[in-house]
Amino acid sequence: MKNKFMARALELARQAALEDEVPIGAVVVDTTTDEIVAEAYNQSQHVSDATAHAEVEVIRKACAKLKQNRLRGFDLYVTLEPCTMCAAAISFARIENLYFGAEDKKGGAVLNGVKFFDAPTCHHKPKVFSGILAEESSLLLKDFFKQKR
Repeated sequence: MKNKFMARALELARQAALEDEVPIGAVVVDTTTDEIVAEAYNQSQHVSDATAHAEVEVIRKACAKLKQNRLRGFDLYVTLEPCTMCAAAISFARIENLYFGAEDKKGGAVLNGVKFFDAPTCHHKPKVFSGILAEESSLLLKDFFKQKR
């Protein structure tokens, strides 16, 4: 089941790449129904907004759709380890479980970098599961940036 949701996040990441956005996709899933309630991919280039990362976009969409500012009982699937900004948004939204594909040794903030969820100032720490379709996620990013060089 987890691979199904990450596979959808990968499809969204591929769509981002086609639109010349960094290929990261994300979905929010209702844990009680196992249904996707929102999906998004990076939009920073197209909307000229540095905060338009896939995680922030999908959290905004889910909250708007559900008319609530917290996502207790919801999981987030994202193709790359979240950065500090996105980890903070995940914490503030009270995401239950975070599933991600590839680790980001340079910009990640969950298993790498600042390890945001381990900080004493973090209000909520989701359960974290990494490595889901990691090779596919990593390859997509590597191919995207190889074409940019």
